[in-house]
Amino acid sequence: MHFDLTDLRLMVKVAEANSVTGGAEASHLSTPAASTRIKNLEEGIGTRLLVRTPQGVTLTPPGQAFVHHARLVLSQLERLRSDLQEYALGIKGHLRVWASATAMGEFLPPVLQTYLREHPDVNIDLRERLSFDVVRAVGDGKIDIGIVSGFERTETLQVIPYRRDRLVLVVPPGHAMAQAASVAFADTLSFDHIGLAEGSALRAFLQRICDELHRTLQLRIEVSGFEVACRMVEAGVGVSVLPESAARRHAQAMALAIVPLYDAWSLREMHVCVRDLAALPGFAQDLIALLVADAAGAKSGIV
Repeated sequence: MHFDLTDLRLMVKVAEANSVTGGAEASHLSTPAASTRIKNLEEGIGTRLLVRTPQGVTLTPPGQAFVHHARLVLSQLERLRSDLQEYALGIKGHLRVWASATAMGEFLPPVLQTYLREHPDVNIDLRERLSFDVVRAVGDGKIDIGIVSGFERTETLQVIPYRRDRLVLVVPPGHAMAQAASVAFADTLSFDHIGLAEGSALRAFLQRICDELHRTLQLRIEVSGFEVACRMVEAGVGVSVLPESAARRHAQAMALAIVPLYDAWSLREMHVCVRDLAALPGFAQDLIALLVADAAGAKSGIV
């Protein structure tokens, strides 16, 4: 069975436009030419890919599977093109890594500093994403390595234990909750919160918890990172839920009180996840080995 790249692109565009005509225009084809290509494709496969209706077209189950795999193939080709361009410029490898906010801000910088020093011919595309999106991107082959926090399902992936991530409440020293042994997150919602900017992984996670509680997170101010959040807490603007590692680091230079949350979700296991460790290039496996070694060398307990 032979698949033409033009057919792959056409089917993706038709699915996105919900229209053969729209897909044809996006693919720079005439509508009759696009229809002929789809007809020939269906005959070659032996099943219908589209159902035409007055409102447009609907993908059949085989059509949905075709478009899913077409997107993966086209994405891999784009990655191949990008990587080959970098090889021509002297770059020997390119890694795509997505991670949670805590990993990005607290654990990865020193590891990546060491890795990039030891691998001067490798580039890394590092982005913060929600754990759910990280798992999906690894499974779809969009990225090479993911670092996730919490309880996302990763059955289809290879998972390597990494670190532990505890979320805590950070308040000014004179705050009503400053002396508490621990607090429930729900009890903090009567106070103004300092939150990370919309789109951050931690902000989305806390919003999901609030939705489950049917409560509202009262955001007094949104900031760009952990340090700014701690400075706002110190200034008495509000309270904030942050990773314990970040809170304790900034508490060394700021007047902050750190209060544990006793919600079960506040303690989250962090994992490195990949599709197939053995299939990764050696320079990718080197990064994973460095991450594991760094976690093993960290002090025992929660960091």
